[in-house]
Amino acid sequence: MASKKINLAVLISGSGSNLQALIDACARDDFPARIAVVLSNKGDAFGLTRAQKAGIPTEVISHKDHDGRAPFEAAIIKALTPYAPDLICLAGFMRILTPHFINHWGAQRMINIHPSLLPDYKGLNTHQRAIDDGKDTAGCTVHFVAPEVDSGEIITQKQVPIHPDDTAETLAKRVLVQEHIAYPEAVERVAKTLLPQ
Repeated sequence: MASKKINLAVLISGSGSNLQALIDACARDDFPARIAVVLSNKGDAFGLTRAQKAGIPTEVISHKDHDGRAPFEAAIIKALTPYAPDLICLAGFMRILTPHFINHWGAQRMINIHPSLLPDYKGLNTHQRAIDDGKDTAGCTVHFVAPEVDSGEIITQKQVPIHPDDTAETLAKRVLVQEHIAYPEAVERVAKTLLPQ
């Protein structure tokens, strides 16, 4: 018999490879979460196709259709609410969210994956910055979303070595492999804290 599961809403903007890792994890009977909905701010995001193939409902809310962040976020809240998400998972969602949106869902109900070992390299171009600084290790972090970008409590991290001949592209590929392991692990860890004991 399948165990109890929390509802996830996964927000994407692009190809959705981390979404696919979550889809695959949620297919396991013993995984404590299910994806209730996938929402994208871009109608042509390949992640929507991944969701549809897996039979997951999808929503598209384009930021271009709204005059500013507040109405855009209000439209997302309206679209997600019927799915009763217990946890919001940002998986390559390329919009900065306001404290109002983050707080709407309650404390520690939104997580994000970031391609660096936070608190190092918040923001963009993480791989190139690590290489430029002569670091010997890179990786990824899954963290709770806080109003300040990339600053929420860390749930899990995965490390990869930086090779002397690495480019940002080769490093990104190796980090992505670890992202696909880290995100389901983090969701599982958080889900177990949200389910009744």
